[in-house]
This record gives sequence, structure tokens and C-alpha cells, in this order.
Amino acid sequence: MTTAFIFPGQGSQAVGMGKSLADAFPAAKAVFDEIDHALSQKLSALMWDGPADELTLTANAQPALMAVSLAAIRVLEAEAGLSLARDAAFVAGHSLGEYSALAAAGSFSIADAARLLRVRGDAMQQAVPAGEGAMAALLGADLDLASAIAGDAAQGQVCEVANDNGGGQVVLSGAKAAIERAIALSAGRGVRRAMLLPVSAPFHCALMAPAAQAMQAALADVALAAPVVPVMANVGAAPLSDPDAIRASLVAQVTGTVRWRECVVAMAQAGVADFVEAGSGKVLAGLGKRIAPEARTLSVGSAGDIEGFKTRNG
Repeated sequence: MTTAFIFPGQGSQAVGMGKSLADAFPAAKAVFDEIDHALSQKLSALMWDGPADELTLTANAQPALMAVSLAAIRVLEAEAGLSLARDAAFVAGHSLGEYSALAAAGSFSIADAARLLRVRGDAMQQAVPAGEGAMAALLGADLDLASAIAGDAAQGQVCEVANDNGGGQVVLSGAKAAIERAIALSAGRGVRRAMLLPVSAPFHCALMAPAAQAMQAALADVALAAPVVPVMANVGAAPLSDPDAIRASLVAQVTGTVRWRECVVAMAQAGVADFVEAGSGKVLAGLGKRIAPEARTLSVGSAGDIEGFKTRNG
């Protein structure tokens, strides 16, 4: 098995995502119906009709992105004969995408994953008062440079690496003043571009500790089975299959760095030659091309993409 299925995180949402899958395939429509029921909300209507600003809210975007990812997987199973247990070496997801990966691999039910992501989104939003936190992308920076800038900018405040995305893209998160200092410092450190991100909270840093506590409580109440294929975990950049270890990793992920570059490198070194991104957008496929240029990448998020997958794997 030389294929890994990867699942996108926040920022990949777009009004209309998943609609072509739901219109064309009953297996996809069933996923959206199940999530609407689990959340007691017509999330699918918000996904397909907007408004965009409401879809972008963390508490909506997280389960919505998971919905598209799981719809794509269910269609691949129904229409292309996919079996993750047979066909995948790993699953992995970027931040919230780790929940999508685990649901796809049978660790969570779809309904439980949707409810967990609603709790996660609400808790992350509420952890820091509006306007007190920020995130910034450093383009043209590697992990060592970004870490050094974060350390110099902190000055007693939280300023940490949130995402090591690879391809010269590292994201910092923390107190707004510290992030602004990091942007100012970047100009003299060889960073190609440093920019504030349009996010509503400083994700994946120590300021998210209240959200981590909320997720520890929520995860303790949810059944979690061993995945049918190992999940390459964000915080350890190593494969996990033990349910207790996965639960602990998901709690640590709320405040910890998303080590995406290392995850992709580890999968490639383990023999993965094909990365299939299941869900909205093509962000992870683009990163994969830069991190592991010898691997093939494919994004599956629309009805047309299903035929492309079947042709490529037929």
C-alpha cells in the first residue's frame, strides 16, 4: 500500500462545497443528512447557499469541512470500491482534518465527529476574548527561523509556532501584540512575506488551554475505536492506532503545533507515493507537491473528481 488519504483543515471552506457530490451520489447525501441531524441544524444548507461569513465561523466551518471529506470518502467507497483498510497506508488530517481522518478510518461515527467538532469550534472561539489573539503566516521561512522569530517577539507573551505547513510556510499564533512584533521582526530576517491571517482566534498555542480542557471532557464521553489504518498524528508526526493515545493526541493538538510538513515527510519515507486529498479545496495537495515532490497528489472534492480517481486507480 503506497497511498495516504489526507483531509483538509480550516481555510478550505467555500460556499457550494460538497453540493455536486450530494446531487450526484446518494452516499454523499446520506452523510450530509446525518450531520444535519446530529447537529440539529441544516448545516448543508449553509454550506451550499451561504452566507459565507456564517460558514466561516469556526463552529460551522469545522463540521462542514468534515462533512465534505466524509462524503467524498463514502462516494469513493460506493462508486470506486475504495477500502481504506485495504488500500491506504495511512490517513492524516490538518488540524480539524484529523477528526475527518479518524471518522473515515472508523474511529469515530460521523455523528460523533460532527458533535465533537462543534464543541471544538465553540471552545476554540471562546478561549480568547475577541481581538486579543492573532495568527500570522511567514512565507519563505523554515521552522527554525520561524521559531527564533517567535521567541524574540514573545517578550513575556504567548507567541508560538502553530502550523509547520511545509513548502516555506510556517504559521505563528499568540497574543496579538506579540504576533505584530513577529511580523515586524520578519522583515529583517529574510522572510519573504509575513502577514496577519483573517482568523477569529489564535489556534494551536498555549492560549487555547481552556479549549483543550473542553475537548478532554468531550472526548472522554465519546466511543473511540482503533482506526482501520494508522493515523499520522499532527502533534507527534508519528502513526497512532491505540484509542487512548489518539484521545490524548487530540487533546494535545488544541494547543500544540500542527507538524504537517513532518507528517508528510514521514509518510513519504514510509513508502507513500500517492496522496489523495479528500474534501474541499486543494490546499494539502499543493503543500504535498512542495514537501514530497516525487509523490503524486490528487484532490477529490466534487462529482467530477470521482471519475478522475476511478480513471487513475482503474
